Amino acid sequence: MIDIPDRIPTACPSCSPDLETVHEVLSQGGGSFTVRCGECGHVHKVQPEPEREVTLDVVVSQEGESFTANVTTPEGETVEVGDEFILETEEVLSTVRVTSVELEEHRRVESAPAEEIETVWTREVDNVAVNVTIHPKDGRKDDSRSTTVYVPGDYEFTVGETETFGDDEFEIDAFVVRGDASGYDRDRYEIDGDTVLAKDAKRVYAYDKTTSAWSAW
Repeated sequence: MIDIPDRIPTACPSCSPDLETVHEVLSQGGGSFTVRCGECGHVHKVQPEPEREVTLDVVVSQEGESFTANVTTPEGETVEVGDEFILETEEVLSTVRVTSVELEEHRRVESAPAEEIETVWTREVDNVAVNVTIHPKDGRKDDSRSTTVYVPGDYEFTVGETETFGDDEFEIDAFVVRGDASGYDRDRYEIDGDTVLAKDAKRVYAYDKTTSAWSAW
């Protein structure tokens, strides 16, 4: 849908057929604008300029694998790390987050206008894998182990709360935030009540709370 501006520059067939003048937009209908010339008051219709678009190559990382796709976006639109958008192809419909923007000669930047971009690197954030380091109950971190939990991207992990996944039960001690996440003021959080969305978590640290005896194996 075309946004209706208050005023547009366009030629007036009555007083300025060769030069643009400022016109007031009165209405939109049938794919055209009805406008009034600011110089002579003549009312006429004009066709709005079509929005120019560019096609971007997108690489999507999904649980250790990757695939490529294409998306269109308005020319001049800025794409930056942390942006999220819905990617729809014949194979998949998912929300992805920009992790890197690649320009010519494989240069990586944080943001760039769409028309300058060669490749947009992303990861799927609808459902994510979160790495969890679990320390034994007695705090001996030398015997810590790692596991991976699979949850929706908007699932919340909170320091001080207990989580159960399969045979694992653990109390969250801290978490580290991904570099592409926004809305956080530091990388590591470890105060009770601190919360992170699963799609923003680089790693979660926790203490084992299972009832069975601890085993590093």
